[in-house]
Parts: sequence; structure tokens; C-alpha cells
Amino acid sequence: MTTLVRPHGLFFEDFNVGDDIETMARTITEADIVNFAGLSGDFYRLHTDEEYAKTTMFGTRIAHGLLVLSIATGLAMRLGFMEGTVEAFMGLDWQFRRPVFIGDTVRVHLQVQEKKPMARLGGGLVTFRVRVLNQKDEVVQRGTWTILVKSRKEQTESDRQ
Repeated sequence: MTTLVRPHGLFFEDFNVGDDIETMARTITEADIVNFAGLSGDFYRLHTDEEYAKTTMFGTRIAHGLLVLSIATGLAMRLGFMEGTVEAFMGLDWQFRRPVFIGDTVRVHLQVQEKKPMARLGGGLVTFRVRVLNQKDEVVQRGTWTILVKSRKEQTESDRQ
């Protein structure tokens, strides 16, 4: 019998400024919007009422901006580079640039923008420049994510104990 081991993430030392990574794509569905409205309690009519949405500048319902941000974080996590090594999501600076419609397909492009060692926290801060792109390669959301990542040195020392 083969035991499958989940891949573990990259340590602080593994990241280099300028590193690029892109996720797989995911299509936004009506079920995503309905489920997010129920989970968040955000039933704003632009997202949940087609007749109302027809009267807006968009002409139809659009996905919640925070739904798309949540999907973006999920797509990034599926890559595995944060698995087991990220200690905390420390902050973000975010812009919502274009609407995302039911049927749009999004993917995430991340680039390491900055690294800051934080030895007292057992690793360091890694700041990513993040762009969420639709199927037309248009940026629908963008900004930065800052995460606290374990140090390999700290991991090695704790493994010895």
C-alpha cells in the first residue's frame, strides 16, 4: 500500500523577490454567489436579484467582491506553497477593479514583492503583489498580501528537540 504525503509549503528562505507563480483557473457560478450570500449574510440585490441588477450599470448580477477575493486565496492555497509553513495572513491592501460575472473564469498571479525577516516570530514576512485575472486577461482585482512564513532554521531547530 502506498501512503501519499501532502506537499508542504515553502519556507521563508525559499522565497526570492521577483518569484512568480500562477494558479489554475476557476469559473464563478451562480451557486458560488448564492452560497456566499448565505454564508456572509450579504444579500445585496446586485448579487441576488436579477431584475434589480438589470437596472444597474452592469446589466446583470455580479459576484461579491469579497467572494472573488476568497476564491483567490483558495486558489493560491491549492498550489501547496503555503501548506504547513504559513503562520498567519498578516494583511492586505486591495482594489476591486472590474466586475466578475457568473460564468467568468478567474485565476491568480502572485509575485514576491518583498521579504522581511522576523526572527522573533520564527520566520519572516513575505509580501506578494497579487492580480486576479479573468478569462480575457483583464485584472479584476489587485493588491498585496502579506503573510508570516516559518523559517527553515526554526523548523530544523524544533525538529532536533
